[in-house]
Amino acid sequence: MQKNLDNKFKNKNILITGGLGFIGSNLAIKLVNLGAKVTLMDAMLADYGANRFNIEPVKDKVKVDESDIRDADSVNRLVQGKDFIFHLAGQVSHVLSLSNPFLDIDINIKGTAMLMEACRNYNRSAKVIYTGTRGQYGSVVKLPVDETTPTNPKGIYEISNLTAEKIIKVYNDNFGIKCVLLRLTNVYGPRSQMKNDHYGVVNWFMRLALEDKEIKVFGDGKLKRDFLYVDDCVDALIMSAANENAYGEIFNVGINKPTTFVELAELIVQIAGSGRWEFAPFSAERKALEPGDYYSDISKIKEHVTWEPRISLAEGIKASIGYYQKYRTHYWE
Repeated sequence: MQKNLDNKFKNKNILITGGLGFIGSNLAIKLVNLGAKVTLMDAMLADYGANRFNIEPVKDKVKVDESDIRDADSVNRLVQGKDFIFHLAGQVSHVLSLSNPFLDIDINIKGTAMLMEACRNYNRSAKVIYTGTRGQYGSVVKLPVDETTPTNPKGIYEISNLTAEKIIKVYNDNFGIKCVLLRLTNVYGPRSQMKNDHYGVVNWFMRLALEDKEIKVFGDGKLKRDFLYVDDCVDALIMSAANENAYGEIFNVGINKPTTFVELAELIVQIAGSGRWEFAPFSAERKALEPGDYYSDISKIKEHVTWEPRISLAEGIKASIGYYQKYRTHYWE
């Protein structure tokens, strides 16, 4: 992929909102290696995963702007002169959205509207790549899930992501601001927030295993998900941005090979060489929001962008555990 993309991003000005977070920082490192000039916008909100250590390999090669996506003056300033904008800033905790739905509305919906208005007023030539969630589908009637599946989100977090996606699509269609809309599955890997279980089940399971603690597998453990390694996710973002066939489109970004939660827990314990797992009942809140089995049909992004995941679950978990064994003090201690 590197050879094909060098000229696409070399010396290009790029803004990543939420750039000090999990996916944003991994994306920043890859773009710097492709020769891009990268600016990271991040409000550094507590517990959201923003971490300056995430960009340690490129800390002297990126600009960091500590400002909020809801601050119109900052957004207006930062979009100017950018060739690509990767919009990753958001409230991304299902758990937090249950106790405070207004934060999702404020950050995910208002913040996205701020960004798109800034592009409309100050930089209509910018290309915007947005990362939503597979949760926008809610409970599904058939598997694997393709992009024509009806959206029926079960929580405010998922509703706010779907609304943000629709806002961006309006600016694509009405104002000619080229946008790509990605619905990400369960992404895991290095540089994730691991201080609590609000974000990313795979990373939380890995922390418990590395601390030789017990992993709780809810229900009968047979629920199916597709788990995507962060490097594959980053490749999907970059390749979508580089491909004119992607603009105006919605793509699933996942794996069409599902894994049960029991299989996931067993694999993590095996690779970590520590930890254990046991079944646990769903809480009432978790049960109400549980959409059932989900795994992605990725044939559309494969056809339009020629992207498909390369890294197996076992390979991704092994690489992630190696990273956290080395750098755990920066993530949960």
